[in-house]
Amino acid sequence: MVKRMGMLAWVVVGIGLAAPMAVRAETGGREIDWLELMPATDVALLENLPEVEHQGDGPASLPDEIMTGRTVPEMDGVAGKIPGFVVPLKTTQDMRILEFFLVPYYGACIHVPPPPPNQIIHVTYPDGLKLDVLYEPVWVKGTLEIERTENDIASASYAVEAEHVELYQY
Repeated sequence: MVKRMGMLAWVVVGIGLAAPMAVRAETGGREIDWLELMPATDVALLENLPEVEHQGDGPASLPDEIMTGRTVPEMDGVAGKIPGFVVPLKTTQDMRILEFFLVPYYGACIHVPPPPPNQIIHVTYPDGLKLDVLYEPVWVKGTLEIERTENDIASASYAVEAEHVELYQY
């Protein structure tokens, strides 16, 4: 079976799920928008990519050009908060999440295609976070750094050592 999905639709779905979270949270601080993490050239590429064809159950492949993980130098050192969803990487025995990828939409890195690396943030949180369910969005507060992280799950272009993580309130 062949499934077709335009790249712009993929981006709109991801951003559309995160967009309701762009309202002011009670913790204060500069809000960081996911699109601020992508250079204008990458945003333009996403808007103009041809439809992606899915053959069977295998992963869709995205053009290498969009998966480079190019960053926005002006975002290095920006302190603020960003909403997103947690993909756990390191947990304690009592299930506190100490390290995770923050992604703009639920299911990223689990379902395919994954977001580009500049749409994934590697977060360390020494205090640990407990979530009842992974589909609950969170606010992560800290200072953004340009730092490449790669593992079996995905690649991230940015990193944050979280000062505070809290559930997003609708």
